[in-house]
Amino acid sequence: MTTEEIRERLADKVVGIAGCGGLGSNCAVALARTGIGKLILVDDDKLEATNLNRQYFFADQIGEYKSLALRDNIHRIDDTILVETHVIRLDPGLVTKLFADCDVIIEAFDQDNEKQMIIETVLGDMPDKSIISGQGLAGYGKNDMIGTMHSGRLYIVGDHQSEVSPTHPPLAPRVGIVANMQANLVLEILLITD
Repeated sequence: MTTEEIRERLADKVVGIAGCGGLGSNCAVALARTGIGKLILVDDDKLEATNLNRQYFFADQIGEYKSLALRDNIHRIDDTILVETHVIRLDPGLVTKLFADCDVIIEAFDQDNEKQMIIETVLGDMPDKSIISGQGLAGYGKNDMIGTMHSGRLYIVGDHQSEVSPTHPPLAPRVGIVANMQANLVLEILLITD
């Protein structure tokens, strides 16, 4: 398939991204560069200076809501992509409402309880949706440990063990690898199984 054919196939596809930090922002940009038709971005956080070491934002965006700043960055790449933003904290009802039209959903939260909530909601209440989660991406090195676990409609990308802590922070290389693997899985789902 040529680049143009891929873009044509993706032009009517919708991807929801829950969390616009390290994983979400980098995954969204990768999808934008491939020509995805629409992104639904949901995050209630504002950008802080400490986020710039791994998230797809710029210093002059500090203090802006991440979903809105990410929309602006995506439109700098390709202003034909539809970007729907929501500055809100997700709960199960909002997950099913906001992501109802999505072909695939990306879980890109920091907190384990939020990860669990969206995974359980999608798998339990949205039987036609696949969800791609990122888990185990802290630190650096160990490329050979990063992979994908797959069970039904759930895909989990990462090394599945490197939890974030003050002495084991998330850094741009591993965060970017996992985010791009999530985006690559979206393409696989949409282009191969479609």
